[in-house]
Amino acid sequence: MSTDGLIVVDKPGGMTSHDVVARIRRLAKTRRVGHGGTLDPMATGVLVIGVGRATRLLTYVIGAGKSYAGTIRLGQTTVTDDAEGDVTATVPAGQVTDEAIRAALAGLSGEVDQVPSAVSAIKIDGQRAYKRVRDGESVELPARRVTISRLEVLAIRRTEPDVVDVDVDVTCSSGTYIRAIARDAGLALGVGGHLTALRRTAVGGFTLAEAATLDELEQRAPDVVNLPLDAAADRFFARREATPDEARVLAHGGPLDPAGLTGPYAVFGPAGGLIAIVSERDGRARAEIVLAPA
Repeated sequence: MSTDGLIVVDKPGGMTSHDVVARIRRLAKTRRVGHGGTLDPMATGVLVIGVGRATRLLTYVIGAGKSYAGTIRLGQTTVTDDAEGDVTATVPAGQVTDEAIRAALAGLSGEVDQVPSAVSAIKIDGQRAYKRVRDGESVELPARRVTISRLEVLAIRRTEPDVVDVDVDVTCSSGTYIRAIARDAGLALGVGGHLTALRRTAVGGFTLAEAATLDELEQRAPDVVNLPLDAAADRFFARREATPDEARVLAHGGPLDPAGLTGPYAVFGPAGGLIAIVSERDGRARAEIVLAPA
């Protein structure tokens, strides 16, 4: 079986995304492994891993929309905006009504300018924001435009007197911080908030239904790739078939005539193998990345 392809992993809690990459490198017996979008150690769920030439597809995976199931705790603020950080403030939230909670979350959906959590992997002058915070610096990150297309309240639970736990289902654009939604909901309600649980349920078209646990991958090793490169590209992109002449030109980085497809899209050769990911601009179809074997 080809070692080039994608693996949809169900990441366990307590591991970083880089920890998972390190494990896959050992199982797949190759160094050429990467991930398609960081999950915090606390979070679980879909983490798309690229192996071999498929690591070059990960830039598109990172930019794909994502879905999450999470729990927001109102009444407590933490330094990290999630349960991994120390509590910095408490305000009794028992009096906050269900209607107010739903209204606050509704106000955070759609196209919004979201300030990422200060304890994030975003770089400031070459250094990760979370490292600056841990070194005692005060960090303020600029807002970024994100789209939260779905923010549904699944349950509001009042099992403790001074906090309220809110289970939510979120579908959003790349770059959205669910921790920031928890923080901003707490701010809007005047009681503070943070994220206590997070599970990523989908990245693009990849869902938990096809995700494998690390234990399952361990048992299959080194046969861990479940979406070979060609199949992965076919799943993720629109498809164009190339003639033999077009295949030769494209494999050497040359442009093709446009096909009128909105890109990027995948171009396959006459034998069915993936040649390149292409986008159309200036009247030509040009390769963004060439993936045909050397």
